[in-house]
Amino acid sequence: MIVPTCLPLVRRRCHACAAERFRASGRFRVNANHKLIDAWLLALCTACGETAKLTILERMKVRSIRRALLDRLHDNDPGLTAQLLQDPVVQRRNRFALDWDNAWRLDTGGSDHLDREVIDVLVRFAARIPVRPVRLIADGCGLSRAEVERLITAGKLVSAVRLSGKLSGDFTFTLKR
Repeated sequence: MIVPTCLPLVRRRCHACAAERFRASGRFRVNANHKLIDAWLLALCTACGETAKLTILERMKVRSIRRALLDRLHDNDPGLTAQLLQDPVVQRRNRFALDWDNAWRLDTGGSDHLDREVIDVLVRFAARIPVRPVRLIADGCGLSRAEVERLITAGKLVSAVRLSGKLSGDFTFTLKR
């Protein structure tokens, strides 16, 4: 299983220093103006510490927002931060992408399966983390990436999905030794 270990970095250009990475602070700023409300997720530039506001709600009527969401915003809920960072609507509105480097780990459940002749593996994602299947297979089976590539070419490593590129959804593969 692919499990996130921390929040991913936000890839977006800093207006102050032109760096390209922000770290989500886990804090929200909520501003009400009469019957309208705005909410932002605050992110800090990894180079200069400048604060960027990622728009979550913009000029919404207070009554149209679920009370539970407002409570989570006011409480700076870390689960809400993770959920909103992965929301494609929030990403598109704020023009950012996520950088998952060093923000996930592979949980294999032990290494007793590696000595079998044929291994059928189901890879599950706890969150939509884009990773290269070749890297996952290499890490999980204790092989080099070049060896995994050779197994794919030789037809000893097969899957219903394309193993080149990046995946962020569950998939299965079969390894024949």
